[in-house]
Amino acid sequence: MKISLFKIGIALVVVGSVWIAFVFAESEKIHDNVILKESNSFELKSTFAGSDIGFYKVYMSEFAGEEVFTQILDTSDNVIEEQVIQTKMSVGYFDFNKDGTYSIKITNISKNPIDLQVEFGNTNSKQMTPAGVLIFVGAVTVIVMAFFKIKNYNIEQPDENIS
Repeated sequence: MKISLFKIGIALVVVGSVWIAFVFAESEKIHDNVILKESNSFELKSTFAGSDIGFYKVYMSEFAGEEVFTQILDTSDNVIEEQVIQTKMSVGYFDFNKDGTYSIKITNISKNPIDLQVEFGNTNSKQMTPAGVLIFVGAVTVIVMAFFKIKNYNIEQPDENIS
């Protein structure tokens, strides 16, 4: 069986994707479920080290147009990012650059109680760089090999005056 560069490129993309999924799954994160009544707040805290990219995911299981207000607070309780969420699920990212405890504060700004599932943690994006390079090399290989296959592909045309 002959192994082509096209198959090698696809294999590199698959291996890189699995690698990234594994790194993200092993990242430090916390999650909690809570029912927020009108004008109540909820806070989750996590300790981050170094500088990287953090994330939060807010999921409203029984979404009916409710809104929540989220704030990401750094180690000194300064607001890094804030957002009004008006969708069933929202994922956001933020940069952190010093060690310490960061927190997400969620406030119910609608008139109904909301059932929330919140996940907060570190993406470990710096550990994903080698896998990203692997995916890039694989994707470029697939594109180049597909171009050469299509370039050399000939379609046989039937004769015009067949009776």
